Amino acid sequence: MADLIRYDLLAQEALRGIVRKVLADVAGARVLPGDHHFFIEIDTNAPGVKMSDRLRAAHPDKLTIVLQHQFWDLTVTDQGFEVGLSFGGTPERLSVPFTAVNGFYDPSVQFGLKFVEEKAAEAAAVPEPKSAAAPRGAASEPEERPAKKSVPRKKAAALAAVAGPEVKPAGAQILSIDKFRKKKS
Repeated sequence: MADLIRYDLLAQEALRGIVRKVLADVAGARVLPGDHHFFIEIDTNAPGVKMSDRLRAAHPDKLTIVLQHQFWDLTVTDQGFEVGLSFGGTPERLSVPFTAVNGFYDPSVQFGLKFVEEKAAEAAAVPEPKSAAAPRGAASEPEERPAKKSVPRKKAAALAAVAGPEVKPAGAQILSIDKFRKKKS
């Protein structure tokens, strides 16, 4: 069964929402709070990226912009952002859809996000399980592999509880939940 929901793409979209929210807050305040500043990596070949021919020739594949001291007119929409920046003393206006953002980093708090390009995400999609009768969610479950070394008893029991009845770590003792329930007097 194929992953029709595409959780990988949904997660990236949600994380891009963080970038959208942070930039919208900065655009509203018109100033970066505290020591915050951002490095934003952009795929310059992505659909919807608007930049001068001079800048595109200098950065044919990707461009990292810095929003710190010298930027102006930051505007943010649901689809992307526009900002004025200076490149080599020449003012430029960039228009960037959020789908073209490949990375976001705020070094003041050591926070960063790295996005996988949609083509790469398609290639990395979880393959279909080989068994037609695979249990629901099997595509996201780890493969059962022989243990290379014995697992300590406490850790084995915890792993067994998380892994479920089909995966039994070496040396594990599986206990029924009824063993722990209080008996009525």
